Amino acid sequence: MKTALIQMNPTVGALEANTDRIVSNAWEAFNEGARLIVFPELALSGYPPEDLILKDHFCADCEAQLQRLEQELPPEATVVVGTPVSKDGKKYNAAIVFQGSETVGIYKKMLLPNYGVFDEKRLFDAGTEPFVFDFGGQTAALHICEDSWDPNGAAVASLEGKGIDLLINLSASPYYRGKLNDRIDVLAQTAQTLNTTLLYCNLVGGQDELVFDGASMVFAPDGSRLARAKQFQEDILYFDSEAPLKPQVQSLKPLEETYEALKLGLKDYVEKIGFQRVVVALSGGIDSALVLAIAVDALGKDRVATVTMPSQHSSSETLGDAGEMARILDVEFHTIPIKKLYDGFEAELSEVWGRDKEPGLAEENLQARIRGNLIMALSNEYGWLVLTTGNKSEMAMGYCTLYGDMAGGYALIKDVPKTLVFELCRWRNEQGLVIPPSIIERPPSAELRPDQKDTDSLPPYEVLDPILEDYVENDMGIAGLVAKGYDEAIVRRVVYAVELTEYKRRQSPPGIKITPRSFDRDRRMPIVNHYRN
Repeated sequence: MKTALIQMNPTVGALEANTDRIVSNAWEAFNEGARLIVFPELALSGYPPEDLILKDHFCADCEAQLQRLEQELPPEATVVVGTPVSKDGKKYNAAIVFQGSETVGIYKKMLLPNYGVFDEKRLFDAGTEPFVFDFGGQTAALHICEDSWDPNGAAVASLEGKGIDLLINLSASPYYRGKLNDRIDVLAQTAQTLNTTLLYCNLVGGQDELVFDGASMVFAPDGSRLARAKQFQEDILYFDSEAPLKPQVQSLKPLEETYEALKLGLKDYVEKIGFQRVVVALSGGIDSALVLAIAVDALGKDRVATVTMPSQHSSSETLGDAGEMARILDVEFHTIPIKKLYDGFEAELSEVWGRDKEPGLAEENLQARIRGNLIMALSNEYGWLVLTTGNKSEMAMGYCTLYGDMAGGYALIKDVPKTLVFELCRWRNEQGLVIPPSIIERPPSAELRPDQKDTDSLPPYEVLDPILEDYVENDMGIAGLVAKGYDEAIVRRVVYAVELTEYKRRQSPPGIKITPRSFDRDRRMPIVNHYRN
């Protein structure tokens, strides 16, 4: 019998709109011949709903939409929908099975993840029992996301010996680089453990810092993959065990995959919140170039504005490249010099600082904060969302200015290491040149003092980024990093900077998670922290 995995992009809290889409997608699949129709984890509420679950009236409103579904779903199909459920004073991450215009069963997620970006034990109670139902003469069972991630765990063990023909997994598994292969491996193991066909239906879309990449799949009992949906876009994956298999969708290459994640995360953040346009401070450097390229690819050139704000230290080369990139992409482009503003600030501050003071960090940050004020003024006047341009390497080391280049509404590349910024820019130009090559080739500089280079303040990025990956993402300490072969002096310098500047990161805008451990949702460190090991 034909099944359909509906890889949909809900909006958190848009209960009526999400329900409308569930109904319309279910009927579309039914009219294509599907009689088992599956939606992702918490498709009705959107994922993650976070503390909305703590509101009893939110859960009551979800229940009202479930009653709608009983009346409006195709009565001759079996439809499985992910939703919050409140029962007897407890709240569950659940899957509802609808058959013949009524609810025939509820499965409550058994394994609640409480690591990384997940916080489900704070919100939900865990289910304790499997749910098995008949579908077209087959015995089907349900899992929700984490339940299938441990082939030796309690949720899998609860189904052993029950003669399961079909395991249906409703998922909301967020993206990070390399995760698709991890999913394939673990789901194949679960299918083999239970010797059953496994249907995996994953969410797609952006939600705050998270991006869900879809790639819903079907696995045979031997663990082989039979079918797969598209990545980073809504899709309906149809599967009929008696029909000839179709060629599978090919996985995106790593750089294209990351670029698509950034595009989708930005597009959904802008559109789900309701912004019409974004603005990028275009410096002529590589970070703002990547942000601009992604913004235009995600939103279209008519929804992107740019502004360059040269100072007395800005070079003709970077100014020329900023203008050239704006011309190539045909985006709105403004130039607002800041030297007069800077001179005015300096004149007033010199009454306090003293007129003989040598320029230093305060003067550098003053330039960044003037730019922050200007771009936020444009945002206020025109309703533009400001995209900040700091990357993960800079955010890690505190090489950024509070209320300056950190000022904005969305930090698009804050989880993208600097070396990856270069790789993504080169990849984007291979698809069609949009970034002037000199931007990629020029040594990075903040241009806040004469002849400044990033390497004046930071280790070379090819040295820095591997240390940051092992320290931040792999939780290695100083001893382990040195034993791995990193220079001890550089390691201590990096560790000190990362921990010292937590207060800055805590005040930064949200940004898209693309690594296994981002600073936003994965890594929760105290601001006052004297541990440096």
